[in-house]
Amino acid sequence: MKYLKCTARGMALLLMTAGAPASGTEEDGFWYLQASVFTRHFANNARYNNHQNLVGLERDFASGVIAGAATFSNSFSQRSWYAYAGKRFDLADSPFYYKLSAGLIHGYKGKYRDKLPLNQFGLAPAIIPGVGAHWGPVAGEVVLLGLAATMVNVGLRF
Repeated sequence: MKYLKCTARGMALLLMTAGAPASGTEEDGFWYLQASVFTRHFANNARYNNHQNLVGLERDFASGVIAGAATFSNSFSQRSWYAYAGKRFDLADSPFYYKLSAGLIHGYKGKYRDKLPLNQFGLAPAIIPGVGAHWGPVAGEVVLLGLAATMVNVGLRF
């Protein structure tokens, strides 16, 4: 298998399983499996890839600390990886939250290596803010990818 692609059929299957009860609770923490469904680059450049095919797995601890990893097709259609840690901030008495992650991105190579600042030895630091909401085990997030793009992800908490 080359890599897992996020397709409309795959997302439909993901959402159909949302009726299953979540095994983790907010008090215990939970896992979050997510996939990208929409990306838009701020610059109108035909060479940019707006189909990231992101798939990620994140552990959300009861304290709000998060840790995870994701694979995606970068803006130049190169398979890339992001490993990170951060914090989720839940808004009291609502399904809304915001989070901030920081980690390392690998995969910007060749003539696109310098498209990420500080890309040394194939690794570049990244800070990614996001806002989201959850409805039971189903969640959706909007994340800001530096000054380049915004992405919408959906997923399941379990």
